Amino acid sequence: MATVRFVFTIDYVAEILDQDVDLLREIISNDDNLTYGNIISVVTGDDESTLALTDDGVDELRQMLSDARRSAETWQEFLDCFVLDEEIAARVKTYSPR
Repeated sequence: MATVRFVFTIDYVAEILDQDVDLLREIISNDDNLTYGNIISVVTGDDESTLALTDDGVDELRQMLSDARRSAETWQEFLDCFVLDEEIAARVKTYSPR
């Protein structure tokens, strides 16, 4: 396993992948959704933290989203499985599967 030298905040990952940040937060809120060690909590102060991803985590998330967007049906199934917040799901379901 390579040493992790850089991590990317979830806000920046959303920018890189041109994705809804709330969607990405929903996906990585369950750390079982990506390979162990690819999701990192970064402490930013007393009782404050933010989520970040390793390079491998960004690649894995990119591939996951690409696979999910193969068709409108797979996109809907993906959202049903990974997005628990109904408001986010309703908003994101309106996006086309690119």
